[in-house]
Amino acid sequence: MRHQDRYLQISRILSRHGLGYFIDALGLERWVRTDWDFLGRPRERERHSRAEHVRLVMEELGPTAVKIGQILSTRPDLLPPTFQRELEKLQDSATPVPYETVRDAVHEELGQDPEDLFVNFSRTPLASASIGQAHTAVLDDGTQVVVKVRRPGVVEEVEGDLEILRTLAVQASRRWSVAADYDVVGLATDFADTLRAELDYLAEGHNAERFARNFEGDPDIRIPTVYWETTTSRVITLERLHGVKISDEAALAEYGIDRSALAARATRLLADMVFEHGFFHADPHPGNFLIEPSGRIGLLDYGMVGEVDERSREHLAMLLAAFDRRDPARIAAAFATVGVTEHRVDRVRLTTDCAHLLRTYEGLPLGKISVGDIVRDVLEILRRHHLALPRNLALVVKMIVMTEGLGASLDPEFQLGRILGPYARRLVRKHFDPLVLAKRVRQAGLDVAALGVELPGQLGRVLDVLDRDGISVSLRTEELDPLITRVERIGNRLVVGLIVSAGVEALAVIASTDPDRLKPHETKVAAVGIAALGALTGYLGWTARGHRRRRR
Repeated sequence: MRHQDRYLQISRILSRHGLGYFIDALGLERWVRTDWDFLGRPRERERHSRAEHVRLVMEELGPTAVKIGQILSTRPDLLPPTFQRELEKLQDSATPVPYETVRDAVHEELGQDPEDLFVNFSRTPLASASIGQAHTAVLDDGTQVVVKVRRPGVVEEVEGDLEILRTLAVQASRRWSVAADYDVVGLATDFADTLRAELDYLAEGHNAERFARNFEGDPDIRIPTVYWETTTSRVITLERLHGVKISDEAALAEYGIDRSALAARATRLLADMVFEHGFFHADPHPGNFLIEPSGRIGLLDYGMVGEVDERSREHLAMLLAAFDRRDPARIAAAFATVGVTEHRVDRVRLTTDCAHLLRTYEGLPLGKISVGDIVRDVLEILRRHHLALPRNLALVVKMIVMTEGLGASLDPEFQLGRILGPYARRLVRKHFDPLVLAKRVRQAGLDVAALGVELPGQLGRVLDVLDRDGISVSLRTEELDPLITRVERIGNRLVVGLIVSAGVEALAVIASTDPDRLKPHETKVAAVGIAALGALTGYLGWTARGHRRRRR
């Protein structure tokens, strides 16, 4: 059996930490006794909490498990806060690779030794992690850079572990109802894609350049330059940034930097990433922010990023609009639409939980509400109903929580809601913009038309299958004509109704979120609304009359 030594190691470590339930759920019970490890030592039951045991297991299992633990810590929709906080403690550090090994890797990738490529190349690593090792260097023109070199053999090691991860996920989905509800096979695939992206330094370089383009001309942020002449999938050369950590209070005071203004700038930059650019840094912990003496923010580490595509924007806008209306039924419907689950959603219970959530924060001004608290309450509701967020939205949520924590660490009076409020309102307005609605309706019409074209062929294939299975079905095409005509008529009515209702919804949202924008055009809007209503009524009456004539 392939990977049997690794399976044996996993079983031993889980057993030693008293996590026998996971051994059963993952189908590993044949490898180990769940009361004792293979060295005859009792399990470490009492020394740590369950969350601590999970973190320790990740650390003992090595680089791939540590990375997966770090990725899991970015999914607050999957883990309760105690486990999430514990996994955030996982440090991606490793024993340094000998310089000779680094030199050989650079020569193999770039065709020359580091001493020939750079004016100076430090033999002592700046940092050493599970995937790569960083060294400082100097270019011919005197530019200081950081060269990251991927560890030899790490790709093969990670790929082997990812293969095991997928096998264990399949076993868990069959044996453990919770795993099936959360689609752990799909999650394992997402984790594998994220981890493989971190192994490819070309992807990291392209991420850095995309951030640089997005923030071109912005005086508040510094993105390091990528030097492509000495960059491959295994080696990356980046401009070295200088400054102090954003968490170093003494150094910030020495620079004379206003911490409250710094918190607002950092939050504004992160909000721009999500709401304006749709491409964001997914790991904004304090170690990835360097503050220059001028107060400019240098951003580090571009391996883990998230993207807010059009569908994610729609989901965000849907959730924000539902909360803006303070309607628990709308909020529950938005959760059920956005959430990913194999479990049947109890809409009544979900609506009740959402109503309780609204009562908790009813009457509180925005400045007095902790966004992190709201997010945690929402995530608790999602977990209770076995709903998981799509990966990109989960990363957005995690980034928002981390941003509030970062801001609060700089300024005790920091209020994330006041900064995010305008961004959220713009997103909702854009979602209900008439041009955007028309585009979505047009796409829906195209989808309906495509369905109409494909329907006869699909029916033919269904009949072929039924005939092969021994079921005889006799159906004349002329018998389908009245049905198809009626479906077309219903579809036309539905599209018209959707257009009008979408327009009404858009006006309602604009009126509730930005009344000043609508006020100068009230008379025109009313006239257009009456005309649209009259046209719709006339159309429905005309089609109904035609239908009655045909029946006679």
